[in-house]
Amino acid sequence: MMQTAARILVVDDDRTFRVSTAALLRDDGHVVEAVGDGQLALEALRQQRFDMLVLDLRMPGIDGFGLLEALRVWGDHIPVLIISGFGTVDIAVQAMQLGADDFLGKPVDPDVLSARVGALLERRPSIDTQEPNPGGMVGRSAEIREVLAAIRRVAPAEATVLVTGETGTGKELVARAVHDLSPRRNAPFVPVNCAGLSDGVLESELFGHVRGAFTGAVRDRVGVFEAAAGGTIFLDEIGDMSVALQLRLLRVLQEREVTRVGSTFPVKVDIRVVAATNRDLRARVAEGLFREDLYYRLAVFPIQVAPLRQRRSDIPLLIEHALATLRAAGTGRQYLTCSPFAMRLLRAAEWNGNVRQLFGAVERAAIEAQFHRIEAQHLPAEIREGAMTATPGRELRYRASGETSDEAAAIHAALEETGGALGRSAELLGMGRTTLWRKLRQYGLTARDDDSP
Repeated sequence: MMQTAARILVVDDDRTFRVSTAALLRDDGHVVEAVGDGQLALEALRQQRFDMLVLDLRMPGIDGFGLLEALRVWGDHIPVLIISGFGTVDIAVQAMQLGADDFLGKPVDPDVLSARVGALLERRPSIDTQEPNPGGMVGRSAEIREVLAAIRRVAPAEATVLVTGETGTGKELVARAVHDLSPRRNAPFVPVNCAGLSDGVLESELFGHVRGAFTGAVRDRVGVFEAAAGGTIFLDEIGDMSVALQLRLLRVLQEREVTRVGSTFPVKVDIRVVAATNRDLRARVAEGLFREDLYYRLAVFPIQVAPLRQRRSDIPLLIEHALATLRAAGTGRQYLTCSPFAMRLLRAAEWNGNVRQLFGAVERAAIEAQFHRIEAQHLPAEIREGAMTATPGRELRYRASGETSDEAAAIHAALEETGGALGRSAELLGMGRTTLWRKLRQYGLTARDDDSP
């Protein structure tokens, strides 16, 4: 059966195997590019989109493991078929853990290779044909898909939405997505931070005022409930609103009208409210700090946003989004990337500040790297230290011994990752082999040559 044509990149330092594999896949109707090392593969992947990667593991320079890690750093989820002459179970498992989809040992039967390629292409997600996530949300984890499904269900309705989650998880993006997918999408979306304003200022901001209502009110002012007519108001940190203002907000939701401060004439408003909080509103209701009737008015349709530590598979996508944003922000930044080892440390961090903290850490590291390749030493110290002391059961189990410096801890972790291989450790750390040898002597560490048994 004829397979659908796909763009495939073959990476193998064995020229005979590389050429014959490329010819076989071209005979199957695919468009194939073949290169002999990992560096050339990275350049090809940066320049164009491929539907699949056929990859050897043992190559000089950037090997197959490094290339797999780089793909996941970029958030690229194209199918990867590993073909290696070192087909042990341990190597196959390691490759799968880094994101490979299938593994074949050399020599390879051409019919088997053709069938495996076809099967992987059939299973690949149609990422190119999917619409981008609404509201600028980034991620493909089960948690994000659940949030997106909820957004799509509620957006066409007029129901009030309550978005909950920790600080920095992207609650405003959820609110924007609800607005963008709603019939109100062409009307204003107005965000208001209820925690950032005093009661008097927030009251005027929301409801407006008339001239002479208070000292300094020299003219009539329209509040956001009137200004956002036909659109959506996003009330962020609603849990910090005073009880007095909660009562006024409740009336707006019940009667669909507002009365400006200092006025006795109500004005009808046509708005939708999306509220958000990082607080436990049920607990605040029990404490008498939040009106129970307002809570039920707001929580008609609740959406919970998971913290970043519960959706670590989204971290590569978020990092690539941050890097792409930084690359687009100025000239001379087109070479801004993140090394596989730095990526591992980023994935292992706690991220108590969630996506907001991650984006800040990436921007800081990009500055330290002068907008070129981000290495482990460019990351904030708290990120490096947190990854090095990750507890058992976490994705990384790096543990530096003694009171060593951050650099020594990073070298120690790289040696553990590579089984003490000098060349691969140097690649992970972004150092030359000679530089790493010097630092090993400085910190009293040892390594073996990659070709040693």
